[in-house]
Amino acid sequence: MAAKFEMYKDKADKYRFRLKAANGEVIAVGEAYESKAACKNGIESIKKNAPAAEIVDRTMAGV
Repeated sequence: MAAKFEMYKDKADKYRFRLKAANGEVIAVGEAYESKAACKNGIESIKKNAPAAEIVDRTMAGV
């Protein structure tokens, strides 16, 4: 099984997504969206931008 995005509605009736790894573990979650289209746009943004995203380590003291 490959990684997958799951869209769902939360208790507040908002659209959300979660990214699950191939083993079924949730590895990322999205914010709440008012519409399904906006939620899909959020997923597409992650798919488009994540490969080029830098890692910023803010665990260092004084950062």
